[in-house]
Amino acid sequence: MTINQKLATIQTKFKSKKSRFNSFGKYYFRSAEDILEATKPYLLELGVSVTISESLVETSPMPIVESCATLSDGENTISATALVGVDLKQKGMQTPQQFGTASSYGKKYALGNLFLIDDTQDADATNGLPMTKTAVDKAKGYIKAGGKLDAIKKKYNVTPEIEQELTTL
Repeated sequence: MTINQKLATIQTKFKSKKSRFNSFGKYYFRSAEDILEATKPYLLELGVSVTISESLVETSPMPIVESCATLSDGENTISATALVGVDLKQKGMQTPQQFGTASSYGKKYALGNLFLIDDTQDADATNGLPMTKTAVDKAKGYIKAGGKLDAIKKKYNVTPEIEQELTTL
């Protein structure tokens, strides 16, 4: 079995529930540790390993951490990355906590990129994002193509004005 076939096996069989709850934001999520735990049954079965590395790729104006998740069968590797900014102005956190938070996010998203984890229902992807002009234009195209307003509302904070604009197409 090639490394691509091994990765495809994990990508298609992978299951990891969102078992952690954020009481502040009132949503469930999965962590990098949850993702890694869910991949363990495949490691010996497929003869692969998963590693994560991180590096600081930028420092100004904001530190940027690159996380790289790698699948290896000992001969070949496939990697996926994620970039995360470190918010040094985050209130209530010391610098190590700020970097730790960015590191956790980076690992989670690098693993998600590697294993094709669909987080469309993840609160990180559905926290009521504001609709930029670009997002409104894309939403219009989506609605014109038969898409539903409810799907847009799951991802974006749709103001009454924008809703009116989308429903009168």
